[in-house]
Order: sequence, then structure tokens, then C-alpha cells
Amino acid sequence: MLDATNENLPNESEEINSESENNKPENKNDNASSDMTEEQVVNEIDDQIAETSEKEEEQNEEEEVNYETMELEELVVELEKIINNNEVQKINKQVNSIKNVFNSKFSKILAEKKAQFLAEGGESIDFKYSNPLKTSYNTLVKDFKEKRDKYYKNLETELSGNLDLRLSVIEQLKDLIKNGDSKTMYTQFKGLQERWKRIGPVAREKYNDTWRTYHHHVERFYDLLHLSNDFRDLDFQHNLDEKLKLVKKVEELAEMPDVNAAFKQLQVIHKMWKEDIGPVARDIREEVWGKFSAATKKIHDKRHDYFRGLKGKYEENIEKKLIVIKQIEEVDTSKNNSHNDWQGSIKKIESLRDQFFKIGRVPKSESDKIWDKFKGATKKFNKEKNNFYKNIKGEQQQNLDKKLKLIERAEAAKDSENWEETTELMKKIQFEWKKIGHVPRKYSDKIWNQFRNACNHYFDRFHEYKNEGSKEEQEILNKKKALLELIKTQTQDIEKVEIEALKELIKEWHSLGKVPYSMRHVESKFSKLIDKVFGQLSIDPNELEMMRFKNQIEGFLAQNNFRKLDGEQLYLRKKIDELIREKQQLENNINFFANAKSDNPLLKNVQKNIALIEKKLAGFKLKLTYLSQLDY
Repeated sequence: MLDATNENLPNESEEINSESENNKPENKNDNASSDMTEEQVVNEIDDQIAETSEKEEEQNEEEEVNYETMELEELVVELEKIINNNEVQKINKQVNSIKNVFNSKFSKILAEKKAQFLAEGGESIDFKYSNPLKTSYNTLVKDFKEKRDKYYKNLETELSGNLDLRLSVIEQLKDLIKNGDSKTMYTQFKGLQERWKRIGPVAREKYNDTWRTYHHHVERFYDLLHLSNDFRDLDFQHNLDEKLKLVKKVEELAEMPDVNAAFKQLQVIHKMWKEDIGPVARDIREEVWGKFSAATKKIHDKRHDYFRGLKGKYEENIEKKLIVIKQIEEVDTSKNNSHNDWQGSIKKIESLRDQFFKIGRVPKSESDKIWDKFKGATKKFNKEKNNFYKNIKGEQQQNLDKKLKLIERAEAAKDSENWEETTELMKKIQFEWKKIGHVPRKYSDKIWNQFRNACNHYFDRFHEYKNEGSKEEQEILNKKKALLELIKTQTQDIEKVEIEALKELIKEWHSLGKVPYSMRHVESKFSKLIDKVFGQLSIDPNELEMMRFKNQIEGFLAQNNFRKLDGEQLYLRKKIDELIREKQQLENNINFFANAKSDNPLLKNVQKNIALIEKKLAGFKLKLTYLSQLDY
């Protein structure tokens, strides 16, 4: 008998996607001039502090993860964990890394599926592909974007409010300088200072202007105080001590081997200098500031030298990348005559492609040129590969002609009664069918059904011939009739029925063997009786359904009805696929309730339907597992 499923599909082809979003050339310029004055250097650092003043967006201090080694399912799990367990403003780098890897890997799978579809005779315009992992991924990315947008919307409101508070403090400070009572103004001033420190961040474009305005009026306040003011002198001395400590820290940072880490700490120290420490006495202000500025420029110049060294490394990367591009261009596909040959070439190109991106960045001036060369090389390979799969269509047409001839032979022999000779002929035809390759996709199912029907017609007749009643089968029939009456008697009082005893009777029935073909109705009587008894028993519905199923399958086995067994497998797989698609659709529908409350009746109804489908799926999968383990 022929399996009810269609022919095995070939290994899938792979499209080399040279333009996935994580592979675009980088164009940032990290170089800075070493000829800047101390004032220019400080102003640049002030601008960088302002860039980060409005929010705290540091990346999580976790060991970097190599997402390239993860499969799609692992990436989805990792993305969900990162989004659910971290503050949204701190995970942009990790989310983007996962997005880049996921999109790259999914693009490859999509290209493979499309190449397979085209290889089987499909048209590009008809190609469709869906994947539940992509659906889950899209949902998570959407959730991340919504959380991020909400965060920045709230942040904008907070920044605006903080700016108003800071401007209010500045106005109160100006009024204190102009109208303050000398006996209480210092206490009032310290209060304003504390209020200023407690106010949260402001927008980056407002940060430096508001601070400079505030600092200007703080210095005015100190300068206007009477020279004998003990409080002022104590403040000046305290501020001097703190600022000299910061100068020393900056001088120590200049000796750190990690210039990037030093520069980050320098920005923190500059922020402390500006926001946490007040002015010093007028006569030493320029001197203290000069020391701080000079130490700052030393770190800045050292960092510049570091990036100048990187530029040299980027120059070396040009040659390395050109070598890889040349290797891609030299991949020989002229001897590729099969799908497997092309799979080998595709893997080789993918390996070279990975090498290309691992080399690293090149100078900005060469970036576009190198990128265009790389795209050109991979495009040439893809064109050759696509031409191969287009040519396969001609070969598939030849295969179609061969299979149509086999169908003619099978249909001509299907009504023959020369059992021995025709059986061998039909087996030979089936063997030849399996050796022929693929046909155009649009004809595949049609000719397969024609061929299978012709073969099944013959073998059904052949099995019927073999199953004609014999003396032995007549004895089995008598035994089964007696056993059927016994089961009826023992199940009349349903409360006294023991399940294990009933199972033994069922087992005995199936072990007896086959009855004459013309008397097969006795099997139907048995099945109806058992179903009736099962329905009256007080047992778990799921267990009851499985018992009925096993009874049915054992009946097919006893009759050697392999066609029914194959058909049952096909039915179960079809139902499982339908339920999975239905579940995916419902899960997609949940996205429309992203902002709905948990007690929303529509949302609860969708969740209820998903639970029912999962329950059905479990039952069908259990049956398929049981059926797949049978040896027949």
C-alpha cells in the first residue's frame, strides 16, 4: 500500500542576503583634533555631559552575550527575558543586537524556503511563509517599542517640569541677591542650593545654559557677601578642598591605560565639579580652574591618540576585506549540477560572509566602496544560483512525463486478476516512481493522487481476494460470536463492570485474528458494544477517548488494514496542523487587546478558546504518538 502523504521534499536552498540590517557599514567618526585649546576641550566635554543629562541610559553591566550562537527560539526567549526584567531605557543595545541576529537568521530561512518553493515549480509571486517564532518576535518588539515610547513621553514631561523648577530657583536667587536681608540671606541661599540639587534632569539643549546662569548668580551671591562673612569663607575653603581633590583624580585618570574608561570617569567628575561643588574665592578661581582644565586636556589628547591608532587598524581592515571579497568571487560554481552541490557552495559563501563582518570597520572614506564590492560579489553568486533553480524546471517537466507513463501502466493493471504477476508489476512500478525526481509543484498533488488511487484500487482487490473465508477464519468467527455474547452478559450491570477485566476481553477479541471478509460486520457489532459500555463507565473523559481510540486501532491491526492505519495517521497530522494554525491566529488576535484589562470579556473569550485548542491538541498528539510507535 502507498503512504497517504506526498513525496519527501528536497533539502532547502539558501539565499545569500548581503543587505541584512546588521551588516550595513558603520559611518561614525570617533576622531577628534588634538590641536584644541583647553577651553575648547572643556566645552566639548560640557556638551557631552549635556547629551546624557536628561536621562540615565547606561547599558546593563552584564557580560556581553554572543547572540550569533543562538537559534531563533532561544533569541525569542532571551528577548522576552530582557524586556520583562529590565528598565526599557537601559536595554536598547541588547534589543538591537538580538533584532539584528534574529532578522539575519530569519532572512536566511526565508530565502531557503523561497528557493525550495521555486525549485518545486512555484512562482515567486505565489510564495508565502509564516513562522510562529516570527509572530512571537514581532509581538515582543512591538511591546518594547510601546514601553520605550511611553518612557520617553513621560520623560519629556518630567524634563519640562524640572526646567521650570530650576528657572524658579534662579529667579529666587536673583531676588535674594537684590533684596535679601543680610541676617538671613545666607540661610536662604543654602536652602536654594539644596533645592537646586534635588531637582531632577532637564532637556540636554537646556542643561548648559541653565547651569551657567545658576552658577553665575551663585558667584555673584558670594562676591556680594561681606568680606568678614565667616560662612562664606568656610564655604570657599570647603569648595577649594573638594575641587583640588577632583583635580588630583583627573591627574590620576590621565595615567590609566584604558582611555575610554578614563574619559567616562572624566565626564562624571566634570558633572560633580559643575553641580555638586560651589565656587572658590575670587582671587584663586582662575588658578584652580586652570589646573582642572590642563588635566582634562591631557586625557582628551591621550584619547585622540588612541583613536588615531584605531584609524591605522581600519586601514589594515581594507586589505583584509578585499581578500575575502576576492575569495567570494573565486568560488567556483561551474561544476554545481545538483541541489546538494549548491548547498555546499552556499555554506562556503556564508562562511566568507561571516569572515567579512568579523574583520571590523574600515575608514569612512572607503566604507561605501568596500560595501559595494562585497554586495556585487554576493549578487553575482546569487544570480548564478537562481539561474540553476530556474533550469531545474525543465528537468522537472521530464520527470512529469515519466510519472505520467507510470500512471498509465498502473491504471492498465489495476483490474487484473493475475494476482502473482500483477502484484510484482505494481511493486516494480512503485519502486520506479520513487526513483524519479520532483515534478512542477502545480502538478505534484494531482498526479500523486492519480497514482496512489490506481495502486490502492489494485491492492484493495488483492487483499479482498486473500481475505476470502477459510476454515480457520470460520472457527475464529464462531469464537468471536461466543465472546461477543459473553461481553454482552458481563456488561449488562454496568456498575459491576471492572475496567481491567473488560480490557482483557477486548485484548482476547483482537488476538483471535481475522474473520471471513463477508462476515466483517461482526467487528462492527463488537465496536458498537464496546463504545456503548465505555460511554456508561464513570471514568475520565480523556482516558475514555484514548481507550476507544486504542480499541479502534487494534481492530485495524487485527485485520491488517494498513490503509486505515495510514489514513488515521494522515488525519491526525492534518488536525494537529489545523489546530496549530487556529491557535496562532487567536494568539495574533490577542495583540489587538494589548491595552485591554485582564477582565475584558473579548480577551477572556480568546484566551478560553486558546485553552480549548491546547486541550484538543494534547489529545491528538497523544493519539499520534501511540499510532507512530506501532510496528506494522
